[in-house]
Amino acid sequence: MTDDRTTVVVITHNRRDEVLRTLDRLERLPEAPPVIVTDNGSTDGTADAVARLHPRVRLLRPGRNLGAVGRNLAVRYVRTPYIAFCDDDSWWEPGSLSRAADLLDAHPRLAAVTARILVQPAGTVDPIVEELRDSPLPGPPWLPGPALGSVLAAATCLRTDAFREVGGFSARMWLGGEEELFATDLIARGWWLAYVAELTCHHQPSPLRDPTLRRMHGIRNTLWFSWLRRPAPAALRRTLHLARTVPPDRVSLRAFGQAAAGLPWVLRERRVVPAGVEARLKLLERAQRHSTARRYVG
Repeated sequence: MTDDRTTVVVITHNRRDEVLRTLDRLERLPEAPPVIVTDNGSTDGTADAVARLHPRVRLLRPGRNLGAVGRNLAVRYVRTPYIAFCDDDSWWEPGSLSRAADLLDAHPRLAAVTARILVQPAGTVDPIVEELRDSPLPGPPWLPGPALGSVLAAATCLRTDAFREVGGFSARMWLGGEEELFATDLIARGWWLAYVAELTCHHQPSPLRDPTLRRMHGIRNTLWFSWLRRPAPAALRRTLHLARTVPPDRVSLRAFGQAAAGLPWVLRERRVVPAGVEARLKLLERAQRHSTARRYVG
């Protein structure tokens, strides 16, 4: 059941054991996909361990932590029509990559399909899945599942050409909520994104994470996205909502300070989305405000 349509891209940083587990799982997939790993400047021997234990993996060593841009670097070497992202603590269910490729083959305007996520070791459904399943966005009848306004980089299969068309993930945002800007730029170019429940990705959250830093980047990146792509009233509304609802602590203050410091480049690079795309973003606001799965963005 080998399938040469999809390359799996993984970024990792100082999670040697987790990424080795993920690569073991990917190596056993019946699709036998090519795998590219970007080691984001690990200092725990991750890169050497990957090279030694998984010699068939293409290993990239940029020498520093590129964040989400590590995915962009990997995509430069992709020669397949599709890319499947997963994090170093997540992996794809056998058969899901082939099914995702079938869907992308069948629908030329479909840029990305996002999978159901099961949280391991218990196998429970990730809380974000309910939000994806109940997406309020309208879509054409040919979509294989609910239309989405964003993607989850740990559980999404994308069309390689579409990824390159929008330039991949923003280097400005680094990591943490970086998907929203990327996905909106896809939608603005006429692409569709969908949630497909029959696809499955597993996620076993690593204990080696800094939730404080992640929350700070999430708040900052949500502000930057709003200022970069939303009309002024919507951007102001989102800014005020975050100011009222994020934890009143030093982390939130730093996030707002970093966002404000970026205003010069934000104003230079600001491109408001077309009215039709903005209408979709407005439909998502209520779900985002009440989401239990978006804690670090407010």
